[in-house]
Amino acid sequence: SEHLRKTAFPSGSEDKVPVLDSGPEMAEPQLAVASVVTSKLSAKAPEFYPPGYNQNFNQNFTDSSFEDRYDGYLTLAEYVQDFLNHLTEQPGCFETEIEHFAEALNGWVTTDEALQELVELIYQQATSVPNFSYMGARLCNYLSHHLTISPQSGTFRQLLLQRCRTEYENRNEATKGDEATKKQFHSFVLFLAELYLNLEIKGTRGHVTRAEVLQEGLRELLNALFSNPVDSNLICAVKLLKLTGSVLEDAWKEKGKNDMEEVIQRIENVVLDANCSRDVKHKLLKLVELRSSNWGRVHGTSPHTEATPENDPNYFMNEPTFYTSDGVPFTAADPDYQEEYQELLEREDLFPYYEENGADLSGPGDIFLVIFFFFFFWYFDEIDDEMDPEIEEAYEKFCLESEHERKQ
Repeated sequence: SEHLRKTAFPSGSEDKVPVLDSGPEMAEPQLAVASVVTSKLSAKAPEFYPPGYNQNFNQNFTDSSFEDRYDGYLTLAEYVQDFLNHLTEQPGCFETEIEHFAEALNGWVTTDEALQELVELIYQQATSVPNFSYMGARLCNYLSHHLTISPQSGTFRQLLLQRCRTEYENRNEATKGDEATKKQFHSFVLFLAELYLNLEIKGTRGHVTRAEVLQEGLRELLNALFSNPVDSNLICAVKLLKLTGSVLEDAWKEKGKNDMEEVIQRIENVVLDANCSRDVKHKLLKLVELRSSNWGRVHGTSPHTEATPENDPNYFMNEPTFYTSDGVPFTAADPDYQEEYQELLEREDLFPYYEENGADLSGPGDIFLVIFFFFFFWYFDEIDDEMDPEIEEAYEKFCLESEHERKQ
């Protein structure tokens, strides 16, 4: 017993474990107290939230929708910020709750100062929280058509564009600033791109157009990004053009402008002259390739019209790709492909048809099996030993670089 008292766990715990005596005779089991360790992990830890996200949102949002939850708010900022956080966390609720949100704002936003505060809150959320730029642009478009207040300082849309202009006028300094400044500027650029795509302006006859001032603004932002061709600026320009390139080019063509040709020429000059990384140059070349394919847009052809390289941009997509002895890709888009491919098919004579174990290789569908064996033996004839992972990776990089040099 004395031995058990000395070796037992500290008292005061709820968990008890049996401890046996080490004496010569078996004693009755004794219960000792084990300590309880309380976990400090929390689902609300800051590590689980994206940068810029406000964690102090109303806990009622996790239990029900946002509707009928604004009565307890003291300020407009609290109400709007909580809804923006709620929308960030559950973007699928936009369609069901945006109408109620706009109605609440119409009863709350009654002064110029309140409208300015609303614009600033949405702008900050759209440019500081990752992946909220699209949802923020949709929200701005809806409010621009459904807010009833029209103060002397301007409508919601006018105040929003004025706020964007403040950042726009600092574009040249921002592209030359430190990394934090450039990162904030790039977020603004992508938000402005989403605004251009989503902000609808209704004409007098009900005709819906895009904000032309944003179109010109995006053109100048591209100039600023390409004028300072560091990696982060060029990556932002690539994202901007992937997002809006097709729409911008269509709009410029309607006006008889060839601005997109100038942009593409600017990109090609950057690839040749700028000291950017090889990965960024690869992204720029892929962007030029995307534009040459009409930004990936496929126009449906007539069901009675046979697909050809002229009317179907995906004509060569499913064709096999071969490599020359120099590692250069050789596809159906090359002019000598048909001749070389036909020569390859004729080489099947090296494997005469025969029957072995009852298997007939003379059927029309077995020609692919013959071609497979041809490549199988050719591969092991050319490469005696299997490449280790380092050599294989280096060979793949060599093939990509050879492709880039061929295109240039």
